[in-house]
Amino acid sequence: MAGIYFHIPFCKRICAYCDFYRSADLRRMDDLIGALHRELEARRGYLAGEPVRTRYFGGGTPSLCSPEAIAGLLEHAAALFDCSEADETTLEANPDDLNPVYLEALRRAGIDRLSIGIQSFDDGCLRLMNRRHTAAQATEALRRAREAGFDNISADLIFGVPGFGGDSLRRSLDGLLALDVPHISAYHLTIEPGTAFGRRAARGEFAPVDEAVSEEEFARVHDVLTAAGYEHYEVSNFARPGYRARHNAAYWHSVPYLGIGPAAHSFDGCERHWNVASVEAYIAGAPAEAEQLSLRDRYNEYVMTRLRTAEGICLEELERLFGAERRERLLREAVRWTESGVLAAASGHLRIPPARMLVSDAVIESFFETEQDGAECATK
Repeated sequence: MAGIYFHIPFCKRICAYCDFYRSADLRRMDDLIGALHRELEARRGYLAGEPVRTRYFGGGTPSLCSPEAIAGLLEHAAALFDCSEADETTLEANPDDLNPVYLEALRRAGIDRLSIGIQSFDDGCLRLMNRRHTAAQATEALRRAREAGFDNISADLIFGVPGFGGDSLRRSLDGLLALDVPHISAYHLTIEPGTAFGRRAARGEFAPVDEAVSEEEFARVHDVLTAAGYEHYEVSNFARPGYRARHNAAYWHSVPYLGIGPAAHSFDGCERHWNVASVEAYIAGAPAEAEQLSLRDRYNEYVMTRLRTAEGICLEELERLFGAERRERLLREAVRWTESGVLAAASGHLRIPPARMLVSDAVIESFFETEQDGAECATK
């Protein structure tokens, strides 16, 4: 089982919080699409015959792509890889791109899931984040997507925005619930140095919310959504039954994937590859870089990804993959967390209760191995 990720880095407007690689020069779109096709061809053997179950267009703003370009990439991928069992094909979209004609064309192109960047239903918050849509456009986009036949929809929400907690956050949650969005990704705002928010923070003009507010808002998101029937199945993700994000879940469970496009990452089970973070250099054919993962690297990634999920670490699986010694060491180190209630041990699993996931980073880091004591991965 495997996945394919297509990175479309173009944006009409750069959001104030965005730290991903992106470009506002849409004039290179056609050249980029051509380069994506060339990379697909060049890496046709990367997944070693594994059937592709998920395809994902991320960005940037993939909804700036024409449906014809999207269809062409999916058709090319299907000619090179076994996509006959693909059961989820996602496209990230901005609300103001989703008019009825475009939505219908996306369905014909092969998209069956939309991930829509709502972020907030508060126009003041949207302006602060430099989003290019309004709350009304967000509502209309979700309605139009439903009318076009998209049942599998995810909406992004950002909380922890200074000045927009409390009633503002509750209105955003209520807006998503009223529209019965089956999947919600709720992210706490982080202020990164290379962003507009980061530059403002460096000048003393903007500051993150304090820890108490972070905890309060995380708890509100968790409580409201779980009370409404959503499963809090990963730190930032909530789903109605049957609507978990399969592509993203594959990342958390070490499933191989091929990343196509500038700054895209790939993982074959043993090595990690990443492309140059430059549209121009990517189009010119700059080679990807690679990193061979040691057993320690893979163990640390296993701990990090599994403890971000509601299922947590399966101790039997951990022993099978990394040996009995690591299992016993993990159990010894887990005692202080289980005694404090931050970590739960039951049915052969160690997991962080979803309501406590805001502190997951501290727990995860305490389990990391910091010395090279594992052999290099010998097989893919």
